[in-house]
Amino acid sequence: MVMPIPVAGRLCARNPATVARTYTRLEDTGVATLHNGVAAATTLLRSRAEFYTLSRLFPPLPADRHGLGANDARSVLMPDDSDLTSARAAAEPAPELARRLVTCVDLTTLSGLDTERVVASLCARARATDSRPAVAAVCVYPRFVPLAAAELRGSGIQLASVATGFPDGQLPLTLRIAEAAWAAEAGAAEIDMVISRGHMIEGNEAVVREEIREVRAAIGDSHLKVILETGQLADPTRIARASRIAMEEGADFIKTSTGKSQPAATPEAVEIMCREIAHYVDETGRVVGIKPSGGIRDARAAASYFSLVETVLGAAWCTPSRLRFGASSLLDSLEAITGA
Repeated sequence: MVMPIPVAGRLCARNPATVARTYTRLEDTGVATLHNGVAAATTLLRSRAEFYTLSRLFPPLPADRHGLGANDARSVLMPDDSDLTSARAAAEPAPELARRLVTCVDLTTLSGLDTERVVASLCARARATDSRPAVAAVCVYPRFVPLAAAELRGSGIQLASVATGFPDGQLPLTLRIAEAAWAAEAGAAEIDMVISRGHMIEGNEAVVREEIREVRAAIGDSHLKVILETGQLADPTRIARASRIAMEEGADFIKTSTGKSQPAATPEAVEIMCREIAHYVDETGRVVGIKPSGGIRDARAAASYFSLVETVLGAAWCTPSRLRFGASSLLDSLEAITGA
């Protein structure tokens, strides 16, 4: 007998550890029944991403003949909507939270106007001050990696480099791989790669898998952040699927955007990505981080994403090893609160 989604929701709400097992059962049967008190709709589930999309399309259900609450059906994959609303409406952070947010910043310069002087100045700014801690990382173009590595030596700040033909990825794969490998060899501890969004949109998942897998193999011990460019992928199911592919092929972080196209980071995209991380970690035990990036310019926005990640993934994700903010001007806003 197929377990109705409201029943699955009630069980999962009582015991979060049953989420993966419940979903697996739904996925294995291929069918789920949604009761709305009047009629039942039976829908074929072809992927976890479809299940996510389906659960978002249906409005909160009234209590049905099983006596379940309105949100039970949705709780299989998400917390109560009121929790998410609160997370997205975060107030300006207090100084203590602002300092925590600083530690999650990837301080970035990715401009055609970048020079050695600009990069050296950014590296100096990244270091701790009397009133705030150091940022998590500095992110630059590949050609500045040797300079930034020298400037950051001994600071404890990670060095990240974009690669693989950033921001559009429109280079032959051999060149994209070579660029990532060169940046890692030159001292980048983290590589932020772009995927071929056109292939992802056209359904050529094998191409996307191959490029992530090849870059992962080429950069050795460096951490890999995979940029999905969620604003271009647009469709929630596609964002979820790209997130899953990136993790399966070795991503250490999944990242929303390059910051070079609009829309960039959005709460909706980050929520989808966080849920895919939760599924993946529950199934495999391998931790993957999340990096909202693009358009995060002020402390209030950063605090909102921080709260969203905490709501979906838990407090364990609110550290620099699992949460980053890609930003060039966010530090100014945070320093206005910390007093730097």
